[in-house]
Amino acid sequence: MYEFHVSRLARDKYDFDLSMFSFDGNVVFTNFYAARTFSQKINQQRDLVNFPEGAVSAGDINAIGLIDEIMHLVVSLYRKTEAPNVIGEALDSLIEQHGEEKIEKAFVRFTETFPPLAVYRGEMSAEVYLGSESKGTPNTHIVLEEMLMSWLTNMNPAVSSFSELFDDSDLTKATIYREIIESLREYFKQKPYFGPDNQDLISMLRSPAVEEPHSLAGQLEYIRRKWGSLIGDYLYRLLNSLDLIKEETKLIFGGPGPAEVPSFDSLTDEENFSPDSDWMPKTVMIAKNSYVWLYQLSQAYNREIKHLDQIPDEELDKLAQWGFNGLWLIGLWERSDASKRIKQLCGNPEAVASAYSLKNYSIAWDLGGESAYENLRNRAAQRGIRLASDMVPNHMGIDSDWVIDHPEWFVSLPYSPFPSYSFTGPNLSPTDRVAILIEDHYYDRTDAAVVFKHIDHGTGVTRYIYHGNDGTSMPWNDTAQLDYLNSEVREAVIQTILHVARKFPIIRFDAAMTLAKKHYQRLWFPQPGSGGAIPSRAEHGLTRDDFDRVFPKEFWREVVDRVA
Repeated sequence: MYEFHVSRLARDKYDFDLSMFSFDGNVVFTNFYAARTFSQKINQQRDLVNFPEGAVSAGDINAIGLIDEIMHLVVSLYRKTEAPNVIGEALDSLIEQHGEEKIEKAFVRFTETFPPLAVYRGEMSAEVYLGSESKGTPNTHIVLEEMLMSWLTNMNPAVSSFSELFDDSDLTKATIYREIIESLREYFKQKPYFGPDNQDLISMLRSPAVEEPHSLAGQLEYIRRKWGSLIGDYLYRLLNSLDLIKEETKLIFGGPGPAEVPSFDSLTDEENFSPDSDWMPKTVMIAKNSYVWLYQLSQAYNREIKHLDQIPDEELDKLAQWGFNGLWLIGLWERSDASKRIKQLCGNPEAVASAYSLKNYSIAWDLGGESAYENLRNRAAQRGIRLASDMVPNHMGIDSDWVIDHPEWFVSLPYSPFPSYSFTGPNLSPTDRVAILIEDHYYDRTDAAVVFKHIDHGTGVTRYIYHGNDGTSMPWNDTAQLDYLNSEVREAVIQTILHVARKFPIIRFDAAMTLAKKHYQRLWFPQPGSGGAIPSRAEHGLTRDDFDRVFPKEFWREVVDRVA
């Protein structure tokens, strides 16, 4: 959980959900979605049209909370290893220096400015809170530590744009808050030094902001580099937080990127190559977009040619005479109706569905179906021409049979990954059993959401299923991403490949590289510290060992072994 204090004024102004606040008044981010919700509350009240630089990112909000929590962890480690009673003894020293009345006034003012939940709700006064304990720890000790954390946050230049959330200027004016901090700094200089650079505690806590004053990501990197051995499991959370920042700051452009020599040093899998049959190296193949070719043939022969069995023998003879022995027909399978409708709703009334957004693996009825395919296959074979087809193992159409019957086979969340998403457009489902809605901003081209909404009317379950995505540009908004961590999905796809292979001796696999384990993990379940390819997936990262446990074998190795 990532947390930091938020003032009463900021809570009132932005109307934050109180369920996000812990008993002691800290805002708690149990996941990145909570950080996104928190940041959206702020952005909704800021004039981002005229002042876009005022936008608050979930990555930065989350980083502030994580840094604050790690600071608390360091204090806890210091108490355990160097001075168990240091906070209580520091409080006694402050009272001795400044007097109990001034200290109490400062503590009351701090508690009212950054109230615990019960104080904020009016269930108890600041004085009552300060006179009680939380899990055996006097609340005065908790407030003193939080006061130090508040000062550290306000002294951090990288969080200056968020200062209204934790502004301590009122404390400085009305109390001896600054004097308390200065006394604490002197106090800890007299105590045992700590950490990798052997510093007094407060200097150590200040060091990330001193070394990387204008970058929260830089401060997290500093903590990783310098304190990694101290923070234990927080290291994974830190890496995921860096991935979130990377997701938000990644620039997506069309066109080629820099040419880099691939490195496979980190991979331990063995090399396996499948032998080619004698005809494979001798294949000379021509590609034809099925619908375009049929239209062209209709024009050339001056008659309607819409089905595969209507392709003239003369055309097959011509291909054979030219030396082609392979015919790749693009777009043979039954396509997604939703794909066509999305294109039309977006302003292209003559569009057809994408050849890579499939409803199922039946030969399309408007191409003549199974019988027309068999007719063409037999006539082509008589001329020594093998038919080739696409197979799309990475994803299905958003209204495909699998999405309707097996929504659990797809990468999904029970909540929308971004609270700004809305799903109020037309229902694209072919059946009353479910509702399928893409995100509204696709229709006006102002956003490219990574998920669509799937509602199962029979069970009442709502899922937000990810669109297919290779991490290079935008999501493919007419597709649904298959979950290859699910062994049932892997088997279903292999059976589909076998089905296609029985019909076509040559198969072209669309986006095949995305199913190599290295790339599938990078895209959908990135190792902590390596995320950023697809927005919102960093928080669902897995270590390599955890990933290998659920996806043990290279998918393509298994396919080749099974097909062979």
